Amino acid sequence: MLKPNFTFKSLLFATMIAVSLASCSDDDDENPVVVQPDLRAKIDYAKITPTTPYKALFVDAKGDTTVDLTVGNNRYKMFQALNYYLGSPVRDSKTADATLMKNMFANTSNPFFNIDAAPIKVVGATLNAAGISLKEKTATSKSANEVAATNSYLETSFAALAEASKSVSAEATKGVAGKAGTYLLDKNGIEHAQIIQKGLIGALQLDYISNVLLVKGLEADNKSLVSGKKYTALEQNWDEAYGLLTLNPVYLLGATDAVRTSPESFIGSYIWEYNKANYAKIHPAFVTGRAAIVNNDAAMLKTQATFIRTEMERSIAMAALGYLGKWKSGTTDAARAHAMGEGLGFIYSLRYCTINGADAAFSDGILLGLIGSANGFWDLTPEKINTASAAITAKFKL
Repeated sequence: MLKPNFTFKSLLFATMIAVSLASCSDDDDENPVVVQPDLRAKIDYAKITPTTPYKALFVDAKGDTTVDLTVGNNRYKMFQALNYYLGSPVRDSKTADATLMKNMFANTSNPFFNIDAAPIKVVGATLNAAGISLKEKTATSKSANEVAATNSYLETSFAALAEASKSVSAEATKGVAGKAGTYLLDKNGIEHAQIIQKGLIGALQLDYISNVLLVKGLEADNKSLVSGKKYTALEQNWDEAYGLLTLNPVYLLGATDAVRTSPESFIGSYIWEYNKANYAKIHPAFVTGRAAIVNNDAAMLKTQATFIRTEMERSIAMAALGYLGKWKSGTTDAARAHAMGEGLGFIYSLRYCTINGADAAFSDGILLGLIGSANGFWDLTPEKINTASAAITAKFKL
C-alpha cells in the first residue's frame, strides 16, 4: 500500500513543478527581451573632414543614399524667389504687388516663376507643386499669438514695399518715399526689402533650424524607416536643417576669412561674414551630427546641435552690431539707410535667439528706441545707435 501512495505523491509533485515551469515560460514569452539592431553600420568620426560632402558617408546596406535634402532646399529656393522679387522695383523699375508677395510667402495661387539669374536657379512649377511654404515654418517655435504677430509684421512690410515702389522714380527724402542710390525707401527711410529678408533669416531659418529641428526635432524616431523612404524621421529632420542652410554639398567650401568662394545666401552668408572664429566649423558639425544619428550617439548629436545653434545666434547678433556700426561710418543717406534697413531686420531677428535669452520684448524695445519717432530713419542719432549697440553687446556677451 505504501508504494502506490508514494507513486501518487511523486507524480503530483512532479506535475506541480511542470506547471510552475510552464507558467514561468509563459511569463517570459509575454515580456520578451528584444534587442533593437542598429539600422546602419557605425561611422568613424575620424573620417569627417571640413570638405566631406554632406551626403558622402550616409548610405544604406545597398549603397543607396539615406539623405534627402529636397524639403529644406525647396524652402531655401522659395526664399530665394521671394527675395529676388523684392528687388524688382529697383531692378526693373516697376511697381511691386503685395498680394503676389503674400502668395509667395504662403505658396498659394501658383505664385512662383522661373528664375535663372546666377546664382539663383528656380523652376517655378516645381516650387508651386512642392506642397510646402515659407509661412508654415515661420516662427513655429513661438506661441500662436507670436506666430500671428510675425506673419502680420512680414505682410505689413510686403504692403509697405509695394506702396513705396509706386515712387521708385522719385528721390527719397524725409517724408517722401523713393530711391536713395539704388535702395527703395518708404517715407520714413525704411528699406522694406531688407526688413523682409533679414526678418525671414530670423523667423524662418534661425527659428526653424535652431529652435525646432535641432531641439524638438532631435526627439524624432531613429529606430525605423519612414514608410516608403530610406531614412528615419530623425535623419530627415537633420537633413532638412542642412537643406535650409545651403544648397551646396559642402557649406562654405574653400572659404577663407577674406574670400567666400561658394555661393551662399541669407544666414549662410552672414555666418561667414560675422562669425570668422567659427564659420569653418559649421559644416563639420552638421556632418558629425548626421554621423551621430547613424551611431545612435545622443550625446554627440546634442553637442553638435548646440554648437550650431550657438554660432548661428552669435552671427545674427554680430550682424546687428555690424550694421549699426555701418550707419555710423556711412557717408551718404543711401549708405546709412541701407545699413539701417539690414540692421533693423537683424535686430528684429534677435527675438529668435533663445539660447541667449532674447525675446520679442528685447527686440522690440531696441527697435522702438531706434525708429519709434515720427520720422524713423531720418531721426536717428549716434546716441540712439550707441544705446542699441550696448544692449545687444550686453545681452549676447560680445
